Amino acid sequence: MTIRVLLADDQALLRSAFRVLVDSEPDMEVVGEASDGAQAVRLTKELRADVVLMDIRMPGTDGFAATRMISADPELADVRVVILTTFEVDDYVVQSLRAGASGFLGKGAEPEELLTAIRTAAGGQALLSPAATTGLIARFLAQEDPVGDRDPARGERLDSLTGREREVLVQVAGGHSNDEIAERLEVSPLTVKTHVNRAMAKLGARDRAQLVVIAYESGLVRPRVE
Repeated sequence: MTIRVLLADDQALLRSAFRVLVDSEPDMEVVGEASDGAQAVRLTKELRADVVLMDIRMPGTDGFAATRMISADPELADVRVVILTTFEVDDYVVQSLRAGASGFLGKGAEPEELLTAIRTAAGGQALLSPAATTGLIARFLAQEDPVGDRDPARGERLDSLTGREREVLVQVAGGHSNDEIAERLEVSPLTVKTHVNRAMAKLGARDRAQLVVIAYESGLVRPRVE
């Protein structure tokens, strides 16, 4: 299956460079380009992109707002957004994940990293490793009011999880892989994957990275301050 990629960046030169790179791969193709967030949302719908490479700083509707729009549209539930930006700061990473992005990558990344990011996102996985995601979110949330920052609605939705699903979610938020969780809980990796998928469905998370965000924002897991 060919991965359909949409490029959203206000710099035409960068879009051209990304297009050449993506189109050089046999399993993916660029189906369109957008120079601002509003156009990115519109073209995502029209062109049925699988993955959107989204810049943050664009005129008009920025990348965060565009990502939220795409994530909130039921018709675009299968679309994955990877934030691609020059500004690699923790605040931006967490805002990206909260907006619904499946990953975050700096524009200084190597070409192979970008291609891997596209394939990873298209496969429904989080681009950031669980441990990296946990560290970024923990450092960011540790600076905030641990009570005021919680999302009551998400806290209530945790009630829909079974005891085992909550247990697995805590392990996911701890940065552990499915194999590691399986060993810790003495179950098979396939069982862990099933629990993770069910937790994602119940909590409205698109991928593993958003499960980590929910675990922290709901208060299920507290960030550790170094």
